[in-house]
This record gives sequence, structure tokens and C-alpha cells, in this order.
Amino acid sequence: MSKEKYLKIKLVRSLIGHPQKHRLVAYGLGLRKLNSEVVRKDCPEIRGMVRKISHLLKVEEIEKP
Repeated sequence: MSKEKYLKIKLVRSLIGHPQKHRLVAYGLGLRKLNSEVVRKDCPEIRGMVRKISHLLKVEEIEKP
């Protein structure tokens, strides 16, 4: 039985001065404020959102039982 993989995503750079699309992607991930963290399932949709604003994020893979 394999464990599911998750991504721990943290907003480390401000959204000020970035395009509205980048802000919407951050809000879609659930990141509202600077240094806020969320845990999301590792799937292609989330990976695409992370890739779009990767310069604003810190991401690490984790496993949940």
C-alpha cells in the first residue's frame, strides 16, 4: 500500500506588484497572507498552479499516512 503524496506550500514573497492572475492563483491555492502555509494533494492541477507562481513560493513534498 503506497502512501499519498502531498505538497506543503508556503507564500514567502508578497503579491504586491504582481499581476492579478498571480494573485488569483495564490488565492486558489488558499494562500491569503505572507508566510501562510497550506497542504494540498500532489496532483497535476496543483503542480501547474505552483509552477505559475513558483517565484513566490516555497514548496516541499510530504507524506501523510
